[in-house]
Amino acid sequence: MAPESWAQRDVRAPLIESSLRIKAPAFELTDSAGAKVELSHYRGKVILLNFWATDCGGCVLEIPELIDVQRHLQTNDFTVVGVDMDMPYGGVKSASEAWKRVHPFMASHGMNYPVLMGSSATESLYKISAYPASFIIDKLGRIAAKYVGIVDPADVEANVRALLDRK
Repeated sequence: MAPESWAQRDVRAPLIESSLRIKAPAFELTDSAGAKVELSHYRGKVILLNFWATDCGGCVLEIPELIDVQRHLQTNDFTVVGVDMDMPYGGVKSASEAWKRVHPFMASHGMNYPVLMGSSATESLYKISAYPASFIIDKLGRIAAKYVGIVDPADVEANVRALLDRK
């Protein structure tokens, strides 16, 4: 059985009630141009934070869905943010080695959203036990929904739209 067939598909997640949301763990990661990016740079936006790896079959299957979500919802108030996890997932030794895989992958798949380089520390912060894993983070920087497996893009879009519509 191919690894991508192991991933749960069309994963849906309810929005967490506003009063029960917890702050998303802070991070400082490097983007594809080498700049440092903190989660707080996205404060005031709704983001879909997607943890993935180039060798993860389910992650690769999910990327076209995320590209579509970004295309449909891209505004000043929303973005998908990919966090590549090739180091902990694929055993890649360094960020520079991982970027050698990720840059051509991003280009060949037409990824239209920012990608950051994650690490085992990032994996621990978000308590990730399987890939792909995605979190919708509200405008206040709190986790509003969590998906483990290949997301149902209609569910993600509905959740994001609900958060964008809230004043």
